[in-house]
Amino acid sequence: MLIDKADITIRSGAGGNGCVSFHREKYISHGGPDGGDGGRGGDVVFKVNPGENTLLKYRYHRKFIAQSGENGKNSNCRGKSAPDLVLDVPPGTIIRDKESGKILYDMSANGTYIAAKGGRGGFGNSHFASSTRQAPRFAKLGGEAIERELTLELKMLADVGLVGFPNAGKSTILSKVSAARPKIADYPFTTLEPMLGVVRAGNDGEGFVAADLPGLIEGAGSGVGLGTRFLKHIDRCRVLWHVIDLSEDSDPVARKEKIDRELQVYDPFLARRVQIVVGNKCDLAESKANREKLEAFCKEAGLRFFALSALRNEGIRALIHATYEVLQTLPPQPVFEPQITTDELDEKPQEALAVTRADDGAFVVTAPNLERFLYTIDPYDRESMMYFQRTLKRIGVIDALRAAGATEGDTVRIYEVEFEYLP
Repeated sequence: MLIDKADITIRSGAGGNGCVSFHREKYISHGGPDGGDGGRGGDVVFKVNPGENTLLKYRYHRKFIAQSGENGKNSNCRGKSAPDLVLDVPPGTIIRDKESGKILYDMSANGTYIAAKGGRGGFGNSHFASSTRQAPRFAKLGGEAIERELTLELKMLADVGLVGFPNAGKSTILSKVSAARPKIADYPFTTLEPMLGVVRAGNDGEGFVAADLPGLIEGAGSGVGLGTRFLKHIDRCRVLWHVIDLSEDSDPVARKEKIDRELQVYDPFLARRVQIVVGNKCDLAESKANREKLEAFCKEAGLRFFALSALRNEGIRALIHATYEVLQTLPPQPVFEPQITTDELDEKPQEALAVTRADDGAFVVTAPNLERFLYTIDPYDRESMMYFQRTLKRIGVIDALRAAGATEGDTVRIYEVEFEYLP
């Protein structure tokens, strides 16, 4: 079964925390701070695996978490950085942000994509030593992990796409032009999922990839009969083989125009792709009138037309060579450009510096990144608190409190921390 769409959750590893430590050794007094830095958290990386052709592995396993970095240690030992979490995907996979539906990256070529970066390791207390602060009792926390909800969508990498109504003979044609073995029967909808086949156009390895699409019906461009789910697999096709059954009683031109309308509804750019009209089953007696009518229409419209009998292998080689020649004149398969970047996803509305008055008379301070900073401070250490006060002054908290009317002895509350204001 072809699984071509999956919703997953990924989370990178958090950075390890810096260590607070002091050198202790016999006969050495006042050894100084020697807390090491934390290790880097693991990235979540997508990698193209040419051997994959389905997203089946992501149907039942939906959450992927990278390891976090180790905390720093004493003796200036840095914590171990975590390995990256590598997720294999088939070529042609589109990575989207689940919430917005916007494209993050197109895995259409061999390559890698970092979807979530691991947190940086926090500095140990040895980083904060100076001539005036010789025994810092604080360190920095590691960077936070990043969690994302993504949608993986597989769009097959094929040069030629076979489209048409059910039972037009598309699967038979694919089996004749390639080594693919799709299910073939004399009733409609035998093809329930797209099939790929490699078509050889010469003896030197030249050729192209063809994709057989399940039969389309009226309304397919709007999703009727899972039409949009199937049509997305020919988004990258440079040429379309429009297969029409010449043995049917109905008008072949009207049938072609119906499929063209569905392509237009689904994607106007897809409707403008190069088309080669393939009249199948031309060996049957009742096909003659339809063949002449369709051939005359294609000549007037400037479309290439090939009449063939897939069952008898008639016209197959001519179709393959003509298609190969057309492909040489066309640009490469389209690559979908990113519509949003991971940096844009990570942008959070910055919490503005603000000072408000609580019901109990305390001054309540909110400021960007101040809550995480509080966890690095030792309230019982004089130098740590001096560093805290200098930081509040540097980011403008002291000036904001003064402007709000705070006076000596007033209570100041910053998240879970309370202290008296001393101007």
